[in-house]
Amino acid sequence: MTMHVDVVSAEEEIFSGPATMLFAPGAMGDLGILPRHAPLLTRIKPGEVRIQTPDSEEEQIIYVSGGMLEIQPGAVTVLADTATRAHDIDEAAAIEAKERSEKLLSDQKDDVDYAVATAELAEAMAQLQAVQRLKKKIGR
Repeated sequence: MTMHVDVVSAEEEIFSGPATMLFAPGAMGDLGILPRHAPLLTRIKPGEVRIQTPDSEEEQIIYVSGGMLEIQPGAVTVLADTATRAHDIDEAAAIEAKERSEKLLSDQKDDVDYAVATAELAEAMAQLQAVQRLKKKIGR
C-alpha cells in the first residue's frame, strides 16, 4: 500500500511520487505517516523529511526550513519555506552559519536579535543533522 507524496517549496518541486512511509518534523514533535493516515494539517519546523519509497530500500532525505504539512488518507503534501535534498546541502556553509549564530548568542550584545540568531542556529543544526544522516547511510 502506498500514498502519493509531494514536497514543494516556493522555488521548485523537490519530490513527487509514491511512498510507503514518511517522517516529518512536526511543530509538536516528529510525525510518522503511513498510507490511510487520518487527515491532518500542521506546521513543520526545520529538520529533515524522510521518505520511504516502494521501489528503493534507500530513503529520500530532504531538509526543510519549516512550512506546512497536509495529510489526506491517500496523499501527503509538504509545503516547505525552503527545501533541499540532503546531498545538495553545503556542509561547510552550514557549519559556518552554526558557528556564526553561536557566537552571536554568546556575545550578549544589545544589538543582537536573539530570536533571529536562535532560528538561524536551529536551521543550521537541522541541515547538519540531515547531512550526517545521509553520510551514515552511504557509509562515509
